[in-house]
Amino acid sequence: MGRIDVFVAPRPNPALIKVMTIVNRIVMLRGVPGFRDLLPFNRLAGLRGVANIRHIDFPVADQQKLHACCGEGQATFITPNHPEFFTDWMIDKQIVSRVSPLAASWATHGVVNGLGRLMQKFWLANNLIAQIPGNSEAAKAHSVDWALKGHGVLLHPEGSVGWHGNHVAPLLPGAVEMGLAALKRGRETNKDFKVWVAPVVWKLAFIGNVERPLARECAYVEKKLKMESVAAGSLPERVYSIYSGLLSLDEQACGLTAEAGASFASRQQRVLAELGLRLADAVAAEPDLDLAELLRRSRRWLREGKADADEQKRVRKLAETIQRVQRVGSWAFANQTITQEEIAEHLKRIRNDYCKGNRFIPQPAGPRCAHIRVPEPLALHAYDGSVEEALAVLRSRMQEAVSRIVTELEAAGGFISYPNPFYHR
Repeated sequence: MGRIDVFVAPRPNPALIKVMTIVNRIVMLRGVPGFRDLLPFNRLAGLRGVANIRHIDFPVADQQKLHACCGEGQATFITPNHPEFFTDWMIDKQIVSRVSPLAASWATHGVVNGLGRLMQKFWLANNLIAQIPGNSEAAKAHSVDWALKGHGVLLHPEGSVGWHGNHVAPLLPGAVEMGLAALKRGRETNKDFKVWVAPVVWKLAFIGNVERPLARECAYVEKKLKMESVAAGSLPERVYSIYSGLLSLDEQACGLTAEAGASFASRQQRVLAELGLRLADAVAAEPDLDLAELLRRSRRWLREGKADADEQKRVRKLAETIQRVQRVGSWAFANQTITQEEIAEHLKRIRNDYCKGNRFIPQPAGPRCAHIRVPEPLALHAYDGSVEEALAVLRSRMQEAVSRIVTELEAAGGFISYPNPFYHR
């Protein structure tokens, strides 16, 4: 117990899990009615609801679809999208409380093991599985054992938070691989044993106009980054100016000069190309590798630990810089308009990546509704494709469900939008 890089099996306490589900619903999500809209009480996160989720739109049909995949005689791996840190587990906990109350949830080892022994015991009692970077075999084995008992196992297939609620990033293979392992073991004693990978998506939408609090948060970010001079202009233009200034710093570090009138996307690609060449040279990889494969090679190179400490530090910094620059993806340039929700995501991503201090708990700009949907689960017991093909199917189903939520909200006038300065034809 206590070491951050040592896996310790969860010890779920059903009574604590039940109590924490209620606490999460009130303190972390919805707040206390009568206080959450009343000054000065609504300035207190616990009374307002830390994540300020006033409503949960989770249709009964979707709940029933997910519930049907859970229970004895089958193993279930629940895979939600990952649009926001902290709010993720709070919403995920509400989801599993309705379909599989003793489901285990994967979380970073920094949360489960890194906050001291008492907090470690607390998280293990809440049935959190610590993901140990580079050494996840024990966590995977425990997950398969737990799923075979008829309890769900929840993990985010996108990996780390990207702060892009309208876009589903490429998926990691863990859930499918564990599902196949569970299927093999389950079929040893029951030829009809079933295994599901059950995707879930949720989209957060503000209930009202939050331009003023977003502008205050933008001013805070400008001040933290010493970019007060960009305060003129519309809110999206200010956010774009912050990101453009940060990209300029990366250009300078790479010895690049931005061409006059160049788009953000083209400038970003030049920076990534230069960083990729430097990383490939450092780890003796082919210079024409795509960045995803190059990053995998660099992680393997770091695990092998063949270079001295300074060179390892340099490789780690290059890899981290590539990942940071990539976090403004092509989805940011795709649409001519940008919503308040997307502006909020940009600001949270900037705070997470560039600002020290209060970066992780979201402190949203205003009350929100969580729209939750369950795409068609993938029945691994009736699937004969490859892991890669399964991931493509899951991602397609998740993206389609997210896009459908967005389309429905747009049709109902649920978004406030502006011209998108990131837009690139």
